[in-house]
Amino acid sequence: MGEAVVVCRRDELASGEARRFDIGEHRVCVVRIEDDFYAIGDRCSHEDYSLAEGEVWAAERELECPRHGSTFDLTSGEPCSLPATKPVPVYDVALTAAGDVTVVLP
Repeated sequence: MGEAVVVCRRDELASGEARRFDIGEHRVCVVRIEDDFYAIGDRCSHEDYSLAEGEVWAAERELECPRHGSTFDLTSGEPCSLPATKPVPVYDVALTAAGDVTVVLP
């Protein structure tokens, strides 16, 4: 198992919000939908653009790249629409009893 890194407090992210975190060489986008948290690679696989700047599609559990409109599944990292055809990495997320959001890096 990888290293768990605290990225923020649970209450620092509103439902429907995405935020970028730079952790070493990893660029991670953390998304909150209701009480669920997701972490995916922040670089669109079609073009190097920050996914955290895109729109969260809560019902679909997807995140849209603001550059060309590709959407990515928050649970698998798979692209759900073109022009992206390659997945982005996904990371495990855990919440601590103290209310911290942690991302597990490889």
